[in-house]
Amino acid sequence: MSFFAVDPNELAGTPDIVLVTGDAYVDHPSFGISVIGHILEAHGYTLGIIPRPDMNDPDCMKTFGRPKIGFFINSGNMDSMVNNYTVAKHKRREDLYAPNGVYGGRPDYALIAYSRKIKATYPDCPVIAGGLEASLRRLGHYDYWSDSVKKSVLLDSGADILCWGMGERSDLAIADALRDGTPVEEITWVRGTVWKKKGSVPPDEAVILPAYEDICKDKKKYARSFMLQYQNCDAFAGKQLAERYVHDDCFVVVNPAQYPLTTAEMDAVYDLPYERTYHPMYESQGGVPAIQEVKFSLASCRGCFGGCSFCALTFHQGRTISSRSHDSLIREAELLTTFPDFKGYIHDVGGPTANFRHPSCQKQMKYGVCPNRECLGQDPCPNLEADHSDYIELLRKLRAIPKVKKVFIRSGIRFDYIEQAKDGDDFMEELVRYHVSGQLKVAPEHVADHVLALMGKPKHEVYMRFRSKYEKLNKKFGMDQYLVPYFISSHPGCTLDDAIALAEFFRDEHCSPEQVQDFYPTPGTLSTCMYYTGLDPRNMKPIYIPKDPREKELQRALMQYRIPQNAGKVREALRKAGRFDLIGNGPKCLVAKEADSAGNMKRGSEKQAKNTKSRKNESKKGEHARKKKFGREVK
Repeated sequence: MSFFAVDPNELAGTPDIVLVTGDAYVDHPSFGISVIGHILEAHGYTLGIIPRPDMNDPDCMKTFGRPKIGFFINSGNMDSMVNNYTVAKHKRREDLYAPNGVYGGRPDYALIAYSRKIKATYPDCPVIAGGLEASLRRLGHYDYWSDSVKKSVLLDSGADILCWGMGERSDLAIADALRDGTPVEEITWVRGTVWKKKGSVPPDEAVILPAYEDICKDKKKYARSFMLQYQNCDAFAGKQLAERYVHDDCFVVVNPAQYPLTTAEMDAVYDLPYERTYHPMYESQGGVPAIQEVKFSLASCRGCFGGCSFCALTFHQGRTISSRSHDSLIREAELLTTFPDFKGYIHDVGGPTANFRHPSCQKQMKYGVCPNRECLGQDPCPNLEADHSDYIELLRKLRAIPKVKKVFIRSGIRFDYIEQAKDGDDFMEELVRYHVSGQLKVAPEHVADHVLALMGKPKHEVYMRFRSKYEKLNKKFGMDQYLVPYFISSHPGCTLDDAIALAEFFRDEHCSPEQVQDFYPTPGTLSTCMYYTGLDPRNMKPIYIPKDPREKELQRALMQYRIPQNAGKVREALRKAGRFDLIGNGPKCLVAKEADSAGNMKRGSEKQAKNTKSRKNESKKGEHARKKKFGREVK
């Protein structure tokens, strides 16, 4: 199959639907616009695609004229603001979803910009907005970049319908209804969609959320609203939600999520005839970097019941796992071996969490996920069915395919799930022997258990046990493979003392993390709700929020205290925390004392010296406690 038309001359007449995306066009199942396009085309719709429209061109949406049915738009594979800005709100240097990775060309709040442009060009043409940006901004939400509570993107964009979650069924149902002559404002029954109801009377059976005007004024109401949304993301148990907008005289109505795709449906989606690369028009521009990570990777599952507070998957893919069959994955792997640039390595077999291949318990498929209970976290649910047998069998089949030299796992794995599984040791052996490409990426995130609890992550000791097993297995099999742990600074609940405890862990473990992440408040996460409100929405208890930009800098610097350029910030952090015992040349010190103009080390004030001595004594007394906390002896 050839690429979808991006040149109007390739079409015989006006297309039924025009797709608009903020990414360069890559025809691969990892790109949502490609999946939706193939599904629509498979059902007989003709398409035109406008990738990365030039918003400075007043005619940028006129490439194909007015489509017969409507425009289906997304901002790309990422929220446009995350794609455009770092956590420090600086413009990024590159855009991996752009030709040659060159930054620029994607507008801020792209979904709003695209929809408004279309409506200005074709006022009566239906606009259906979808993708991650639509999912995470479907109701009133805190926007980190403007530091404000924004309206549902449905209202701000002027789109007619939003699709939230995975949109295969929703987009097709809307297209069919529009084709059959249903006015767009009457398409209110489709699961996984958001629509506007005029007036002050909500739908009969909807759960009524606090009004938008109220959540702008009252952070407690914002937190309660968020929790109601979080508890109703599930397809089996979730209810319809309605959020009142007094000044707009309407309700924004969120229908329950689409049901997860069955294995047969997942197979059908991935069996569609993708070209599996970027459009040829980008070749002369240097290609599209985003294809490199996914071109020789296999997506085996969707959804995640891991429950990480800083992850938006609950709001988008949901907590129920959908998975592909072994046959479908083997077919795709065999196809990859025919590519001229295939070197024998399948880069990944996974998904949001690689070692999740089935729902966490069978009750989910009838009753839905528990609205007030996590499957994992610090206290795994007793009903959790932790089992790797299907995944192990799949990996063995993939390894046996001719021309396949190695099959790697690069998606995240949940080491707490491995610990809960009866076959956890078997999986660990398979993982270490066959599926690590020299380094295994894991995400312990922190060492302070109270911070980990807010993150929805297991206790620190669980990671330490996993690491010990990993090291022993590498030694057993004569492998020289390393763990690459990821950590987050400045997460809600993390104090300067907690950041110092993390730095001390790095010191004791003789490790220097190369990649660290300052917490990024993105729409649709529990952690972002905590960041904005100062409350844990699960229990409404106040929590400490490190918002001061300088403190955030200090927390991040502590994670990389060995870097010479960070020495001043590390000293500042330690002094603020009263940890003068960690400044100096001793074996436990994180940073040396600063030198005076003559090159001599500053002695500091008498008061500081006394504090240092006191801290050292306290440090000795607390050494046993830290041993227990870090799960190892402190030498």
